Amino acid sequence: MSRYNYDGTYDEKTMTLTGQGQVTAIPDIAVIRLGVETAGDNLMTIQSENAQISQAVIDSIKSLGISDIKTYRYSIDKRYDYVNGTQIDRGYVVQNIVEIRLTDMEQVGRVIDTAVSYGANTVDFISFEVSDLKLYYQQALNQAVLSAIQKAESLAMLLGVPLDPVPLHIEENSTPPIPFSRSSFAREGAFATPIEPGNKLIEAFVTVRFSY
Repeated sequence: MSRYNYDGTYDEKTMTLTGQGQVTAIPDIAVIRLGVETAGDNLMTIQSENAQISQAVIDSIKSLGISDIKTYRYSIDKRYDYVNGTQIDRGYVVQNIVEIRLTDMEQVGRVIDTAVSYGANTVDFISFEVSDLKLYYQQALNQAVLSAIQKAESLAMLLGVPLDPVPLHIEENSTPPIPFSRSSFAREGAFATPIEPGNKLIEAFVTVRFSY
C-alpha cells in the first residue's frame, strides 16, 4: 500500500513476519531390511549355506502373503585379525540382505519374527514412510501462511493501523521432508515385537511481507 507525502513522493510501510505450520501424519508403509550372514574358511561352503538359509527366509516371508521383496545387498568379504602386528586370515563373511515393503503395520513384528525363526540373523534397517508426503506438506505450508497472516492482523490491531490482508511477498523457508519417518538399525534379533511406527511430524516455514 503506497503512502503519498505532501511533497508528492510516497513510501511503502511494510512488516515482515514468519509463519510455521505443522501436520501429523500416520506412516502407511514399512520398509524392512534383514538377511543372513554366514562365516567360515571355505567360501563355497558358506555361500551354499547362505543361499539355502536366505531362500528359506524369503519363502517364509512370502508365506505371509508379502510379495514386495527384493535383494538389497549381497557381499563377500575377507576377515582378518591382527595379533602383535601380524595379519591373521579368519576366512570369509557372506551377507545377503533383502528389502521388504509392506503396508500392514501390524505385520512388521511378525515378519521379523518369522524371518529370524527361519535363519535370518541380521536386521539391518527398519523405517516407516508416509506415502503422500507432498499432500501433507502442502497442508503444513498453508497453515504456515495462515499463521503469518494471523500475526500480521494481531499486530495491526495492536498498532491501530489498517492492514491489507493480501501478502506482498511469500518466501518458503522449508523443503518437503524425505519419505522416511524413522529409521532403526540392529543386528541379531535386537528388535522385540510389537514394533510401533509412531507418527510423522511434517513442518513448513514461511516468511511473509505485508503492507500497512
